[in-house]
Amino acid sequence: MTGSTAARPGRTGGDLRTRTLQEATAVVAEQGLASLTMASLAKRLGTSGGHLLYYFRSKNLLLVEALRYSESALTEERAALLARRVTPARRLDLYLDLYLPAGPRDPRWMLWVELWARSGADDELRAAQQELDLGWQRDLEAILAKGVDRGAFAVDDVPGRAAQLLALLDGLSTRVVLGQPGSERPRALAAARDAAAALVPAGG
Repeated sequence: MTGSTAARPGRTGGDLRTRTLQEATAVVAEQGLASLTMASLAKRLGTSGGHLLYYFRSKNLLLVEALRYSESALTEERAALLARRVTPARRLDLYLDLYLPAGPRDPRWMLWVELWARSGADDELRAAQQELDLGWQRDLEAILAKGVDRGAFAVDDVPGRAAQLLALLDGLSTRVVLGQPGSERPRALAAARDAAAALVPAGG
């Protein structure tokens, strides 16, 4: 996490931090993390590279914080989804729609792709990945468990089915965000729905 900072004339430290995360996300989506440097990012923001390093010790930490910033809005959307008064099947469908990328080079998903590429050799990144994944896993488990309680889903192992479905969603999402042929979002959503129907059969 970043440390606290003193306010600057006309702009607070928090404002700069937020703008940095937004700008970094845009750069990663457009060009990839490899092309991002603190100096070039600072130039875009009208500040110094040293100032950014005060907030983010490295590009890896910047990547993690940008992803956390991006995911925070989706956490609120998932909470609203879980609170909606809809059928379990509809709630699951809304979850699938929320999970998948909007299209090729979706900024949020480009951050995930970059994180996956680096987390295997970095304990801090791997821990951050697991932390962020856990929120999606818990909410999907809550959707499935509620559906089972209402007799809408016939699932014996809720955590196991949730993990399987998430693995399939990750695969579909990766194909969408990388723009692979035949992996347009509507097709991916249709495939996600087919997978959900197979893994989470209707009860009754």
